[in-house]
Amino acid sequence: MPCRGSSIIAALTVASGVIQAMQPANAQPWPAKPLRIIVPFPPGGGTDFVARVLAQKLGDALGQQIIADNRPGSSGTIGMDVAAKAVPDGYTIALGQTGNIVLAPAFNPGLPYDPLRDLVPVTLVSLSPFMLVAHPSLPARTVRELIALAKSRPDEIAFGSSGNGSLSHLAGEMIKSAGQVRMLHVPYKGVALATSDLFSGRIGLYVSPLQPLPAWIKAGRVKPVGITRAQRSSAFPDVPTIAESGVPGYDVTNWYGVLAPAKTPTAVVARLNSELGRILRMSDVQARFRDEGGEVAPGTPEELAAFIHREMQRWAKTIRDTGVRAD
Repeated sequence: MPCRGSSIIAALTVASGVIQAMQPANAQPWPAKPLRIIVPFPPGGGTDFVARVLAQKLGDALGQQIIADNRPGSSGTIGMDVAAKAVPDGYTIALGQTGNIVLAPAFNPGLPYDPLRDLVPVTLVSLSPFMLVAHPSLPARTVRELIALAKSRPDEIAFGSSGNGSLSHLAGEMIKSAGQVRMLHVPYKGVALATSDLFSGRIGLYVSPLQPLPAWIKAGRVKPVGITRAQRSSAFPDVPTIAESGVPGYDVTNWYGVLAPAKTPTAVVARLNSELGRILRMSDVQARFRDEGGEVAPGTPEELAAFIHREMQRWAKTIRDTGVRAD
């Protein structure tokens, strides 16, 4: 008569065989096929640059191709909506940033996706400040001098931005609000148009990305006024921050972060976070980001989630206080 223990072992063996038979024959460890990273802006811009640096390195790390899927439109919200509605199987990630994760929900309560509900944070990638630059003829070298000048010439000084409701627009409005001055906002749909008007003197100020500035400053086409981030930029250590030169507490920084559709497996999010963190700490990757005016800032998914919450609260208040409206 067989012992009871042998009977239990035999039963477990049969059950294990049944379970294995029920599993798909082609089940494979993740990743078993190429991934895509949704880039919610056209090729060639700052978001596209960040995505392609990550795609190349992450593909090497995972042993699978990472396909950059550009989905531009509506200030980056079309691409994020695609990401939010993608199958959460670990094969779609997206590159979000301040505009389509934080500002868009504040300006548009009817947004078709909820960044907090429909997306899961993977890691913060980088921080990219702007610089307030001026036409050489503008008689102001610092933010203090600019505020004094604007008070003496209300509505005469024009500042350009990348569009109504953009981060660069808010950057200028915050200076106006803090200094209690009136300046004319001129929105542009492209850097080329804005810089053309700045170089010619049609506008006196522009809130610019850092990447093209070394050549412009060296050629004498613009002069630096202040860095928008709370800390000085390593690329321009001699340019003071706006916070230290006239507007205490001022901080306007664009950020990039990797997110995935909600309900993406936790183990996949953890693996992506680990690989991306290792990639962002590579010296060559850090150098490429510095060349574009950014600084890497990897962290945990929980840290990115808390950061997004803080950013949403801060910018919602700023939008209310300044009265800025998007297009």
